[in-house]
Amino acid sequence: MALERIQKILAKAGIASRREAERMVIEGRVSVNGKIVEILGFKADPSKDHIKVDGRKLTHFEQKIILLLNKPRGYLSTVKDPKGRPAVLGLLKNVKWRIYPVGRLDFDAEGLLLLTNDGDLAHFLSHPRFSIPKTYLVKVAGVPEEKKLTRLKRGVMLEDGKAKAVSCSLIRQREKNSWVRVVVTEGRNHLVKRMFSAIGHSVLKLKRIEYGPIQLGDLPFGQFRYLTSEEMEKLRKLEATKG
Repeated sequence: MALERIQKILAKAGIASRREAERMVIEGRVSVNGKIVEILGFKADPSKDHIKVDGRKLTHFEQKIILLLNKPRGYLSTVKDPKGRPAVLGLLKNVKWRIYPVGRLDFDAEGLLLLTNDGDLAHFLSHPRFSIPKTYLVKVAGVPEEKKLTRLKRGVMLEDGKAKAVSCSLIRQREKNSWVRVVVTEGRNHLVKRMFSAIGHSVLKLKRIEYGPIQLGDLPFGQFRYLTSEEMEKLRKLEATKG
């Protein structure tokens, strides 16, 4: 095998996401041939070099898997929480692989959440450079006028910079609230909530129904499934065109 950056090797082996792997290196938890790796750009050959993480040898590359979970409200999109709050991994019974969420879905949000042990794929799907579209159904207080939805598509200024929707349309309305379908390509914290707050409508409910080419469908709350071969192929094609 060719030389690769150490954080990429760890991500491919399913040890952690690329970002988490970088943190492991910085913390001095990774060694190659008996020496602690001190720089992120360090390269190694996983087929020849003896790589250890926290003193444990990297002996094999795990099968790459990706799961789709219909996340209920009241769960954190993390592996575990220091405060003891429920985390999504608690919903994944009998999953033997060490996996982690792709991106975030707020504690009080629900819907499609991808989890994987493929660090490269997780990096591709969550990095803002690749602009992967994410579709939400948003229940908001009141009924936003068309000109307000147009503002979202043109862009609104938030405290951390401008944000805009790829598309935004009113799909159902009642006297005191309404449902809006919105597509964004960013993953900033609480982005959709903050965008609607900027146009004067608080979010009452948030549900993600699509992530790139992957759709939630009718998967029950709290349940998960493995992606089909067709869905995996769609992700590979997307990565080939944008990567």
